[in-house]
Amino acid sequence: MFYVERGKKGKIVAIRREADTAEMELKEAVDDEIIEFLIDEKTNDSLIRLLASTDVGGMRVLEDLINLLVNKNIIMLTELPHDAQVKLRQRQQIRQSLGKETIIVDDII
Repeated sequence: MFYVERGKKGKIVAIRREADTAEMELKEAVDDEIIEFLIDEKTNDSLIRLLASTDVGGMRVLEDLINLLVNKNIIMLTELPHDAQVKLRQRQQIRQSLGKETIIVDDII
């Protein structure tokens, strides 16, 4: 989630992680207006940072998809490369130790 500041014409003029003023609007990270603003800024660095900020959620979606496929016996976890198996098990253990399987890291950061 990001806070956006709008100019007089209603277009986004700045994006921030925290609100500087009460007038700032809260928007999802992946939003057409935010992406358009970053493209207009002509900085690949900003787009790369936005892409990286969505990686955590994307990883969780992949974990959930893999778990679903394993639970439905469509694939076996052992069919994945060894390194992938290790990483998935590590993340699963960490989530279980947190006590809430559906937790997303963004929720606690």
